Parts: sequence; C-alpha cells; structure tokens
Amino acid sequence: QVQLVESGGGLVQAGDSLRLSCAASGRTFSNYAMGWFRQTPGKEREFVAAISRGGVSTNCADSVKGRFTISRDNAKNTVYLQMNSLKPEDTAVYYCAADRWRTLGRATNEYDTWGRGTQVTVSS
Repeated sequence: QVQLVESGGGLVQAGDSLRLSCAASGRTFSNYAMGWFRQTPGKEREFVAAISRGGVSTNCADSVKGRFTISRDNAKNTVYLQMNSLKPEDTAVYYCAADRWRTLGRATNEYDTWGRGTQVTVSS
C-alpha cells in the first residue's frame, strides 16, 4: 500500500495562492490515480480534484474550477494542488488520496489510502 504525506498548507489572505504537495512512498506511484479532498469541522469530506495515473486527465469540483489545478510528477512520486485566488470558504484540512483500481473518482469510498491532511486557512 502506498503511504501519503501532505505539505504546503498555511495561513494566507484572500486572493493569495498556495501549492499543496503530497509525497507518496511504498508502492509504484504511477499505478495510482490521485485525488484531493477537503474537510471542515462538522462537515463531510468533499471532493476537490482528481488526476489519472499518467496525469493526462483531470477533473475538479465546480467550486474550485478556474482557481485550483491538480498535477503530478511521477518521477518525484508527488501530486500537487495549485490553489489560486483563495477565498475564506476554501479554509479546510486538505487531504490527498490514492486510488489503485479506479480513476478520477469524486467519492471518498473510491479511494484506498489517505494522508493525514494539511490545514489551509484563508483570512478575509
């Protein structure tokens, strides 16, 4: 099973940018489709973006379309989430997840492995 560690979160102001990274280890990274999700206290974990194994195909939630971009570097075993024009409502813990058998999933139960998350806080 692959292990995932997120980094890059922090406290920023509205309109700023952040790039999250998720480093994978333990298995062949390119065998896994990857996704980013986020969660705030008392709410369900929600889909943000997903990318196929080779990085050719992506999709993202309507709430982040045009602002967030998912990408991956299979040589570095890392998936990224570039977040631009951040809004206070983007404040959440962001998790990356790996999917061994499907691709571009939007549901949490489609993913096999999760990282521990990184906090993103956007002040107004």
